[in-house]
Amino acid sequence: MSCTTILVGKNASNDRSTMIARTDDGHFDVKKLIVVNPEKQPRKYKSVISHVEIDLPDDPMRYTACPSVDKKNGIWAATGINAANVGMTATETITSNPRVLAADPLVEYREAKGREKAVPGGIGEEDIVVLVLPYIHSAREGVERLGALLEQYGTYESNGIAFNDKDEIWWLETIGGHHWMARRVPDDVAVINPNQFGMDAFDLDDAFGPRKAHMCSADLREFIADNHLDLNQRGTFNPRDVFGSHNYRDRIYNTPRAWYMGRCLTPFSHRWDGENAEFTPESDNIPWALVPDRKVTAEDVKTILSSHYQGTPYNPYSSQDTGKRGMYRSIGINRTGVTAICQIRSGVPEAIRGIEWICFGSTTFDAMLPVYANVARMPKYLSDVRLDVSTENFYWGSCLIGALADHDYGACIQHIERYQDAVAANGRRLILEYDRRMIQTGDFSLVAEANAALADMAKAQTIATLNKVLLESSQRMKNGYDRADN
Repeated sequence: MSCTTILVGKNASNDRSTMIARTDDGHFDVKKLIVVNPEKQPRKYKSVISHVEIDLPDDPMRYTACPSVDKKNGIWAATGINAANVGMTATETITSNPRVLAADPLVEYREAKGREKAVPGGIGEEDIVVLVLPYIHSAREGVERLGALLEQYGTYESNGIAFNDKDEIWWLETIGGHHWMARRVPDDVAVINPNQFGMDAFDLDDAFGPRKAHMCSADLREFIADNHLDLNQRGTFNPRDVFGSHNYRDRIYNTPRAWYMGRCLTPFSHRWDGENAEFTPESDNIPWALVPDRKVTAEDVKTILSSHYQGTPYNPYSSQDTGKRGMYRSIGINRTGVTAICQIRSGVPEAIRGIEWICFGSTTFDAMLPVYANVARMPKYLSDVRLDVSTENFYWGSCLIGALADHDYGACIQHIERYQDAVAANGRRLILEYDRRMIQTGDFSLVAEANAALADMAKAQTIATLNKVLLESSQRMKNGYDRADN
């Protein structure tokens, strides 16, 4: 799926938390937020798409997930935080090139033909969260487990996957069918990754030595050398040049998003506009990681992931005919199913360390709600989602607001902005209130009560906003005539 990822190291965030975030841009895939308790975790997993079967350990942990409501294509858990306060988001579809895919082909399912039996494929976005998140106790362990699965079973697609705990963030990118590399995100940076092979630096000596901040598949050096993949000059190893792509489609669909995210994060330390710009929307060398000009908050991450090139000639909602409106793919698009920020906090008790910020539908119009991850179940407003449209859950309420507001953007945007601010502010207020109560009393069972209060607040704000945008859109219908119009 086409998605956008932001990772924020603990020294780059406002409260020393680590944050990993991704928009899950599927095909209008209906999503929900649930908790998977150990007794519901399969012990033998079978993929719907690739038909691969994998035996799983018998000691899974509880974890949150955002699966598809329609199970016809599998689970697609998307993102979550487990009981050990490890977050995961999977997956960012990334690009590769023919040289890599020829040397290590993707492992695709082959149907039975004649006397030939069907051949299972590898693992992919459908599977990865379920196969990894319930069994890891740190971000590093996430890389190690997923890396081993990739080497054993392979993958049928090129993907990037993020893991975080309270101290570290790791980013793993697949290379062909069985190879991979992973890098620990420096604590003082934010990473921007829009559907391309992202890493632009990698220390192979560390990966094949102490593995302090770099890991990779066991034969990666030989794989590069044997297949003449290294395109680098002057001794600098840039994995983006080796394993990624640089084509016209990237410059329309992918790199403009990196440009806009970088522009938001470092408006002063880099030049993003004008004749003397260091980077343009079609630059191939936009850095994977940037030290932000100021500390980054969860609200900043949501704002960036909601963007549609505001303040630039490329904004599709601009009232000015710039001749460039909508020429680049926005970050906030219509077919996003779910967007989540997995935030693992420092300085709070372990029982309340994990906060999952969740929103459904197009990020341009939806609101992001924080909830505690360490719970036995999520409120029905977040988890009880059906395929039929309803105002009784956050998913469909958010989608209805977006669909109505998009067609009357100028009239509705003030309601959207107030809605987004109200949910964020009231969400933070409730988190602060319940943090204090639980720390003072030691009663961490209050997380369930807190999430119920958060869901009730979100429902009230969503219904109120839906009323407003429905009225605005109704008043502007094309068949809106009065008798005086004759």
